[in-house]
Amino acid sequence: MRLYHTSELIIKNPDIFHGRKNADFGQGFYLSKDYDFCRRWSLNEAFINEYELDTGGLDIIELSRNREWFEYIFGNRRLNDTIKADVIIGPIANDTIYDTFGIISSGYLSTDEALKLLMIGPEYTQVVLKSEKAGQQLKWLDAVQVHSDEDIKALLKAEEEEYQQAFADCMQSF
Repeated sequence: MRLYHTSELIIKNPDIFHGRKNADFGQGFYLSKDYDFCRRWSLNEAFINEYELDTGGLDIIELSRNREWFEYIFGNRRLNDTIKADVIIGPIANDTIYDTFGIISSGYLSTDEALKLLMIGPEYTQVVLKSEKAGQQLKWLDAVQVHSDEDIKALLKAEEEEYQQAFADCMQSF
């Protein structure tokens, strides 16, 4: 499986225990199958690291944008990582997830309403290496340095404006 990771650094030997424990899929090394998506994350000077993952013998779980995915992310935000696997593949939660979970905790939104909010916007997939075994089967291939791009900034701005409008419309429906 060909994968990419955007960073300010060239990362030949990623550490799966370096990242945040309360990320979407818990602690691990986050990658994407989508080079263009990784390019979008490189708004300043950055490197897009390219890897090949040998999936043989790995326990891989794939999630869809649904209630199971939502509950898994919600648990991880509370440091309750319930899925044990070498690799987890699934949708990236949109940037409002912290606010959405806060609104749920306050009792303002039901779980179903929050899930509806998290379905707004484009769906991008992340691949997370969760075990040392998976890390050992990841081979660094190359790193390409990329620079800030006005076209990408404009695309992100337009996408954000569209997302904010859809989010506001959805909130008004509750």
